[in-house]
Amino acid sequence: MKKYYVLDTNVLLHDVNSLFAFEDNDLIIPIVAIEELDRFKKDLNEIGRNARQVSRMLDNMRSQGPLFKGVNLESGGTLRVFIPSSKTNLLPPELIMDKADNQILSVAMELKEKGDKPVCLVTKDTNLRIKADVLGLSARDYESDKVEISELYEGFRTLVVTKDTIDHYYADGYLKSSEKDLHPNEGVILVDEGDPKHTALSRFDKEKDSLMPLNLPKEGVWGIYPKNAEQRFALDLLLDDSIKLVSLAGKAGTGKTLLAIAAGLKKTADEEAYIRLLVSRPIFPLGKDIGYLPGALEEKLSPWMQPIFDNLELIFGLDKKEKGKHYNYKELVNQGILVLEPLTYIRGRSIPKQYMIVDEAQNLTPHEIKTIITRAGDNTKIVLTGDPYQIDNPYIDSSSNGLSYVTERFKNEAIAGHVTLSKGERSELAERAANLL
Repeated sequence: MKKYYVLDTNVLLHDVNSLFAFEDNDLIIPIVAIEELDRFKKDLNEIGRNARQVSRMLDNMRSQGPLFKGVNLESGGTLRVFIPSSKTNLLPPELIMDKADNQILSVAMELKEKGDKPVCLVTKDTNLRIKADVLGLSARDYESDKVEISELYEGFRTLVVTKDTIDHYYADGYLKSSEKDLHPNEGVILVDEGDPKHTALSRFDKEKDSLMPLNLPKEGVWGIYPKNAEQRFALDLLLDDSIKLVSLAGKAGTGKTLLAIAAGLKKTADEEAYIRLLVSRPIFPLGKDIGYLPGALEEKLSPWMQPIFDNLELIFGLDKKEKGKHYNYKELVNQGILVLEPLTYIRGRSIPKQYMIVDEAQNLTPHEIKTIITRAGDNTKIVLTGDPYQIDNPYIDSSSNGLSYVTERFKNEAIAGHVTLSKGERSELAERAANLL
């Protein structure tokens, strides 16, 4: 049965394509939502861009007829900008009509009173969903781009096999896969059914339909050696030029950023497979922001890029007391081989032949992740790292962030690979804190 779906403004600001996500149902946009879009349209951020785009899309729909009467959508449904009756107020006196949320509630209540179709309020506002439920309205979150975090693709699995199978794998250098549901570039740990200590690590090659050995340098990567199976899988993906998109998810201290930077340095400074290593982070503070920062762009960026500096200092083995901060890798910066910059100005750019690392990618929305990946030019590799459980962006959560989203969408693509790291290697204290706190 067709329904009325009443959209809150925050749904439109979150995803402009929400206008087309409700199949053949009737979409209702309260007139107050148009007023709120007008308030956000001048913002120079993702919300402002979405507000402007939704306004343009609605303006284009006017060619089909008056929006207050309703226009047809390609999905078979309709879209209508709803003006509530000035004589009707079905809300309790505690909910004052000066608030936009309550005006949207009033629209949903008025449609429910008509009784010709079921009504569902769609909003990302938790309190608005609670108020709707109290008033007897059906309400739900907008979840078209959510990924159930507990079911997030891990990027590797364990298979129990016979001793002969592992012996044949080592002897032949490959193993025809008997598993039918393996994803491209998925890591596989082969475990001897008779001796759990007898194991082998491999990666599934979709084209060859076989498990292949990991290609890891014995001498390490810029002095960094993988310390567990997860890190081995990750480093194997990071060093494979045929894999253009790598996502690494995991809690603090699992080595995501360190491995990515070490692999990027090897590929740019040593092998010259890429012209530069570009490292970037979204600018979101932990806790209360300290406000505007003085100085030139490099000085302003220093607090945000400090985690990158920390990893570089570890890789270069820098003794801060004797040699001074950033000394060794400054040479790479001066040569243009290593570039550190924020994501603020990436829109409109084309980034060819670069090894690009986006750290703290869990703070990005799915649309922002799409914007970044579509900047990739010819022979560019993009590495996304982050912890879906440590999010500072107030508009997304562990299920709706860009890192989780892209991991799920690309898990069946041969051009991409993913590893979820769980074992902390930073220190015993950091590992205990990540698990206990």
